[in-house]
Amino acid sequence: QVQLVESGGGLVQAGGSLRLSCAASRSIFSIYAMGWYRQAPGKQRELVASITRGGSTNYADSVKGRFTISGDNAKNTVYLQMNSLKPEDTAVYYCAAWLYGLGTPNYWGQGTQVTVSS
Repeated sequence: QVQLVESGGGLVQAGGSLRLSCAASRSIFSIYAMGWYRQAPGKQRELVASITRGGSTNYADSVKGRFTISGDNAKNTVYLQMNSLKPEDTAVYYCAAWLYGLGTPNYWGQGTQVTVSS
């Protein structure tokens, strides 16, 4: 069992930055991968970024060069640094954890709202 607690969402102007945090209830080194999804109103949930316990990262094309995912094993926390935010980044962002391999996540956080104003 893994509990995931997100924080760091909010309202920001276009061009601004936010950092999301996802604290896991156990060592992230014991988890195969963690990542962030987002869901905008009327749209499907999409994978934004992921990081494996080996440090391999993957990003959606729409955020490459603007978002950075990282992990802190000592704090059992994964971060999503979001720079150069655009109104189209507005969504609820969900932390996700995969225990054994990428596919459908095994655990989800409760979500945090990110709103980017133009």
